[in-house]
Amino acid sequence: MKNFVEELRWRGMLAQMMPGTEELLQKEMVTAYLGTDPTADSLHIGHLCGIMMLRHLQRCGHKPIILVGGATGMIGDPSGKSQERNLLNDETLRHNQECIKAQVAKFLDFESKEPNAAEMVNNYDWMKDFTFLDFAREVGKHITVNYMMAKDSVQQRLNGTARDGLSFTEFTYQLLQGYDFLWLYQHKGVKLQLGGNDQWGNMTTGTELIRRTLGNEVETFALTCPLITKADGKKFGKTEQGNIWLDPKRTTPYRFYQFWLNVSDDDAERYIKIFTSLEKDVIDALVEEHKQDPGRRILQKRLAEEVTVMVHSQEALDMAIEASSILFGKSTKEALEKLDEQTFLDVFDGVPHFDVEKDVLGQPAVEIFTQAAPVFPSKGEMRKMVQGGGVSLNKEKLAAFDRPVTSDDLIDGKYLLVQKGKKNYFLLTVK
Repeated sequence: MKNFVEELRWRGMLAQMMPGTEELLQKEMVTAYLGTDPTADSLHIGHLCGIMMLRHLQRCGHKPIILVGGATGMIGDPSGKSQERNLLNDETLRHNQECIKAQVAKFLDFESKEPNAAEMVNNYDWMKDFTFLDFAREVGKHITVNYMMAKDSVQQRLNGTARDGLSFTEFTYQLLQGYDFLWLYQHKGVKLQLGGNDQWGNMTTGTELIRRTLGNEVETFALTCPLITKADGKKFGKTEQGNIWLDPKRTTPYRFYQFWLNVSDDDAERYIKIFTSLEKDVIDALVEEHKQDPGRRILQKRLAEEVTVMVHSQEALDMAIEASSILFGKSTKEALEKLDEQTFLDVFDGVPHFDVEKDVLGQPAVEIFTQAAPVFPSKGEMRKMVQGGGVSLNKEKLAAFDRPVTSDDLIDGKYLLVQKGKKNYFLLTVK
């Protein structure tokens, strides 16, 4: 059986752990849990480090439990947040939970007949009938306000780094998360909580609550991964368009693939350890090969391939690679037509974009591409470029500058893609 802590250590996925954690993991099959908030019906790549921790845990012979915070998601965790989050209703939470489980099932084996099969639980199930009086008596009496106030996450909110201070609801969050650990220890035999390093305060509250409730002889543990940043110190996983989601409807596999393909060399070397299951010798060889010729971007390509297949599928990767080649390689109209609309728009995001009226259809190309949309500054220039074979419409060479453009030329019933030379694209939307 592989050593889980050693696996995390060489991958750069270990921030801190309580004394005795490694010894416990080498002594027995350990059941460990990691919590995630169901505030959306998809995880994003900011969640991936935690999910990969669970994946490595299971592959090292231990049992992973993913906890969807249906109850805590109704409240909001102050750790690293500057504002309270919106509260969700029961129906939305259940929908989000099912969507998240389908995504996590690509990383963990929920169907295994082995004792370390993965499980998903929702803390709403044990919190929904827990009255406030019961909670105050059974949980609140064990943890002092002084202990709770000392946590960094609470201090940051109280010391003016947030505009709105800290509500009582959020202040109690660490007790709720602590109670999750207690409940899971009692009902599922969970001895270890995993999480991001910003959760350390909440996690140690859980181990303290268990000790004070059940006695000093009961030992539970916490282990965190570092918060992933980019080489320039900025937040990982955010782009100008927002989060990179695991749901293909929110972030197309093409854009997802491109995100990993475009990370820096330093980030690629770190991320390939964190976000893939490749073995150490394979990664070391890739790093060495990359250093010989960084321009080939070997690390980025392998990283993008591995993560895209794991999150989406081989088919999605093939489509993403084909879509990528449309901009830079030789491609065909058939390849354009195979793309779904969102991927098509993602591929040509950033190229000059013009809206034209439907009544231009039937007119000569030279009229449309100089008058309706200023792709060319003059008819003379367009005529010259077409005669030199330098103009394409929908990836097909334009044989005559005055050939009519009709509805048959439209991609997805509304787009025309004009290419000047090798690299200059223009997208026309016919409205």
